Amino acid sequence: MVTENTEALIGSKGTSDKAGDVVVSVRGLTKVFKDFWGRPKAKAVNNVDFEVRRGEVFGLLGPNGSGKSTTIKMLLGLLYPTKGHIEVFGHSPRHVATKSRIGYLPEESYLYRYLDSKETLDFFGNLFNLNSVERRKRAEQLIEMVGLNNARSRQVGEFSKGMQRRIGLAQALINDPDLVILDEPTAGLDPIGCREIKDLIVALAKRGKTVILSSHLLSDVEDVCDRVVIYYGGKIQAKGTLQELLTEPDVTRITSPVLKRETMDKILDIIRSEIKSDDVSIDNPTQNLESYFLGVVKNAIAQETTTSGAVAGKVAEYLQGSAEEQSVSRNKMLDRLTVAEAKQAAPAPAETPAEKVDHAKLDQLASSQPVSSAEPKVEKAAARKADLDAANDKLSSLLDASSDKGANESSDKKD
Repeated sequence: MVTENTEALIGSKGTSDKAGDVVVSVRGLTKVFKDFWGRPKAKAVNNVDFEVRRGEVFGLLGPNGSGKSTTIKMLLGLLYPTKGHIEVFGHSPRHVATKSRIGYLPEESYLYRYLDSKETLDFFGNLFNLNSVERRKRAEQLIEMVGLNNARSRQVGEFSKGMQRRIGLAQALINDPDLVILDEPTAGLDPIGCREIKDLIVALAKRGKTVILSSHLLSDVEDVCDRVVIYYGGKIQAKGTLQELLTEPDVTRITSPVLKRETMDKILDIIRSEIKSDDVSIDNPTQNLESYFLGVVKNAIAQETTTSGAVAGKVAEYLQGSAEEQSVSRNKMLDRLTVAEAKQAAPAPAETPAEKVDHAKLDQLASSQPVSSAEPKVEKAAARKADLDAANDKLSSLLDASSDKGANESSDKKD
């Protein structure tokens, strides 16, 4: 995915920011959502502090509803914080010139379904006042970068979710941003696409771009992020570099090539005398990011930290019964169904003495020949036609009578 054209496109724009400069500064950030009556409903973000420096990949981690997307929307100026201070490139997130330096890929790809890839990028490039020549040049490079050369003439509405993520990433880079914010960038992508996205993120960081990444795929975060924060209940429960967070300082690990059995029993200096010192490394082992993440969340739950987002659930009680209990329950259900069917099949009650029966009518019905289901309909239609003809005849006779009466009255007046 990362080609020479891509490198030219995402190369540094020569901004005045120096390596290590703070691009995003967040202090005491709090966001409280309220109901219709203005009463606090959910504290999505609660007194959050962090900084993001130029040229680094910064990860936002946390369970669903922990405050990650709300934080991103406040960084973009789409939401107003209840309390706290945000600076992006030294300005408010709502500063127009600052917005032009930001590229954003939302969690859901909001694209115009009847535009093709080139038209989509041309539209977003026009929003940044890029001239037509530059728009075409960048669109060509981005379409090639995200691997949509063979689908450039197809409408975006026909794309799969993974292809929409690819064109969504392209539109996030059309303005050559200094800060790229990616919300679940690999959602719906195949493994090759995921690898390409991660390679692109690393390439952006090498060229001085700043990337803020929100993802639930912890392996992706572990591959590309320099520092991360872990949210739970709207608060940051842990933050730091991956090396700091994942290193276990109380354990030492010695890595070496395969040794003979007797050599393995010797002490460290004997091992060094057996093989080259370059082939032996001593470091602190690290645990998996996923296990560390789950541990942080577990500790937050143990401390009774509240959250407005998703929490770990348990199987419903009616599904927790043993096989024997489930068999008994099924038998009870069958018994109820059997009783219901018996009630439905029960015979009609016997005729009461109070009911009068027309035996002559019954004899007539018994002696008559059976008719097809179509015959009663024909008879009914004929009867209805006869009724209509009779009604028409009666109406005609009334009209004639009225006409004769009028003629007689007129004659009397003449006389």
